[in-house]
Amino acid sequence: MTPTVHPFFHADSNTWSYVVADPASGAAAVIDPVLDFDPKAARTSTTSAQALVDFVAERGLDVRWILETHAHADHLSAGAWLKARWPHATLAIGEGIRAVQKTFRPIFNLGEHFPVDGSQFDRLFADGDRFALGSVQARVIAVPGHTSDSNAYLIGDALFTGDSLFMPDGGTARCDFPGGDAATLFRSIRRLFAELPDDTRVFVCHDYGPGGRDVACETTIGEQKRSNIHVRDGTSQAQFVEMRDARDATLPMPVLILPAVQVNIRAGELPPPDANGVRYLKLPIDQL
Repeated sequence: MTPTVHPFFHADSNTWSYVVADPASGAAAVIDPVLDFDPKAARTSTTSAQALVDFVAERGLDVRWILETHAHADHLSAGAWLKARWPHATLAIGEGIRAVQKTFRPIFNLGEHFPVDGSQFDRLFADGDRFALGSVQARVIAVPGHTSDSNAYLIGDALFTGDSLFMPDGGTARCDFPGGDAATLFRSIRRLFAELPDDTRVFVCHDYGPGGRDVACETTIGEQKRSNIHVRDGTSQAQFVEMRDARDATLPMPVLILPAVQVNIRAGELPPPDANGVRYLKLPIDQL
């Protein structure tokens, strides 16, 4: 069964979120939802997440899953906010989130009371785990390299790659965050190329419109193999690692990495309020 895929673009972070549905039953998943955040005022809003809620209600869909491809560094997740509106939905991420939590707990000085077992999420996926949207079968494919918790979700004929692959003219994601590794990302991507048919639809998590083109979100495995500027067929692991390491050394940290990661390792929950009722985000100095 082929799922329907409805993309939503968040311009402030160049993020694509998706509502994926079984056309027969209306069972649906939301992938990588965004909580709006103004870093200048440290103000959150739910305009983008509410658009997903409104779309689901208009179509009469039944959201069974809220899926994170990884703990994002460029936007805050709306996963917890959506879970409160769809309490029967399962909020899930890859089991590698435990390693990410262990890495960042000391950076944010969260203390031993902060669990690093992934229990903030309803389910932690292992590589190869399966689930379903009605009659549409889905499989989890671990794709570490950008981060240690990165997953791709193959839902019917549609692959949601997170940050591992961009559109072919955008290449691949950086690998210089804690837990990232360029050689690991290369092997993850080559596994996708080897295991999946060329006509598999590929939906990316980010697009920056290289060369000034309009933003796009959909390609195929075949097109990635032919044309991806970083990992097309014929590219060796050594070539990829050399390119990725050199490129990553020139990239600034994402604007929202510190706010985003400390929220996203909590499954999208904001930090608990202090005694005055105000929630605070930490900015560790000289740690990244």
